[in-house]
Amino acid sequence: MPPRPLARTAALLRALMASLLLAQASLAQTNELPLQDIEALARQGATQLARTPEADAANGRIEVVVGTLDSRLQLAPCLKIDTYLPAGVPALGRSRIGLRCVDGPKNWNVTLPVTVRLWRQAVVVASALPAGTVLDSTHLGLAEVDVSDAPGTTVAVPGLALGRSLTRPLAAGTTLRTTDLKQRQWFAAGETVRVLAMGNGWQIVTEGQAMGPGLEGQFVKVRTENGRTLTGRPTADRQVEVKL
Repeated sequence: MPPRPLARTAALLRALMASLLLAQASLAQTNELPLQDIEALARQGATQLARTPEADAANGRIEVVVGTLDSRLQLAPCLKIDTYLPAGVPALGRSRIGLRCVDGPKNWNVTLPVTVRLWRQAVVVASALPAGTVLDSTHLGLAEVDVSDAPGTTVAVPGLALGRSLTRPLAAGTTLRTTDLKQRQWFAAGETVRVLAMGNGWQIVTEGQAMGPGLEGQFVKVRTENGRTLTGRPTADRQVEVKL
């Protein structure tokens, strides 16, 4: 005997209700990204970098833009997602945050693209300048810039660039970076230099002869008056600092 229309309708309604309940259950387990954790982790990495001398950014404003996961990923539902910083990824600029499912029918591990910008005051050039320009105060200004938009350490104050020559042409408004400045030479090979030898709680000042040119940022060997050879960094005109 074929089922009556009312019974068939009831069966369809029960099937529909079951589908709705299943959909609601799945929705409750949707992989909602922990945006607060993601942004906090990205800020943490940027803050740690900003505190290093290389970043020269004691004061700055961090901005985090969270991207989207690859639409081709088919991730199982997850009730708890942990975030982490993958090894080797940059802390500034285009980066990635790791997402790890720790509570679900099938654990998974993916990375999410993020862009981390660090805004702070830095030196910019006031007008277009050709390579070789010897910088003076009229060439430079200060502006809030994104220090992560290009490689190289930004110059924090104009005084650090005065008297230096440009290695390349710069357009007006360009952020000045240490890589844009020709390497400074504090002394020539063979010159007599002042040697500051420093240790834990002590300092000795002596003289020596430079065994090579004193180039900024590079080590140089110095032969002291007693014939001892020391290695240090040139830090000023005819001056070398040696840490022992």
